[in-house]
Amino acid sequence: MASDHLVDFFNYLTVEKGLAKNSITAYRADLERFFHYLSINKLEFDQIKPDQLTGYLAWLRGMQNTEFKIGESSIARNVISLRGYYSYLASEYKLVNPATNLKPPKIPKRLPKALSIDQIISILDIAADDQISIRDKAMLELLYSTGARVSELINLNATDISTITSDDQVSTTVKLVGKGGKERVVPIGSFAVKAVNDYLTRSRPNLIKVSTQKALFLNQRGGRLSRQSAWNVVTSNAERAGVGEHVSPHSMRHSFATHLLDGGADIRVVQELLGHASVTTTQIYTLITIDRLRESYSSAHPRSK
Repeated sequence: MASDHLVDFFNYLTVEKGLAKNSITAYRADLERFFHYLSINKLEFDQIKPDQLTGYLAWLRGMQNTEFKIGESSIARNVISLRGYYSYLASEYKLVNPATNLKPPKIPKRLPKALSIDQIISILDIAADDQISIRDKAMLELLYSTGARVSELINLNATDISTITSDDQVSTTVKLVGKGGKERVVPIGSFAVKAVNDYLTRSRPNLIKVSTQKALFLNQRGGRLSRQSAWNVVTSNAERAGVGEHVSPHSMRHSFATHLLDGGADIRVVQELLGHASVTTTQIYTLITIDRLRESYSSAHPRSK
């Protein structure tokens, strides 16, 4: 049965394709949903026809389905998961691939939401007067200073922060491990350096419970901070600052990229800092800066209208 090969498929995605843990989790959820659909409709995986896959996509959209309904971006991901699994089985086990011509829906590009500099400053303006607020300030400063993904932030170890002195100049960097295990070294700005140093001297020593703990950011039990906890740090401080938008850790990353480009940074440099495999991914941020220029021109130039 095709489901018997799922473990091998996930190993293939991890080892051969180098996909991150979160991507594997998404593949697993998509395929489990598909097998559930086959079960309730009494269909056999290895006998599925292309038109039945189209019917599955309609089911995902809520047709003849009272269980749930998912959006087009999630459907696109489901298509990629199905095509990937069928392609793997066709290659490894000579199974006929009915998903060859299955196309994901076209998703209109949504511009990432960047916060203004004033909004960022208000979020970072934490009264760091106890060990948790000291930690939270260091996390927020580091997110905005480096453009790190939340998964990269929580997976940091204390040894990933490095300080180098050269020609009487001191520079501090952080080693981030991105998608597919790709490493990059990103400089840290002075505000973030101060916040991280405060955390390392005034907070982390009180949070740590065992001397062998490697994690940089710790919870109150002395363990590595979770993704959800890091998310909560961002959202709670955004609410405290009165920033009404739906702010997430990724908002800090979007703002980091947008503010760099607004300040004249080269897009290739921003690509490297963000850890994007292709500059095409980074170019979406240039659309934001163009929109801002257009708005400024329209509101300020006497003959723009």
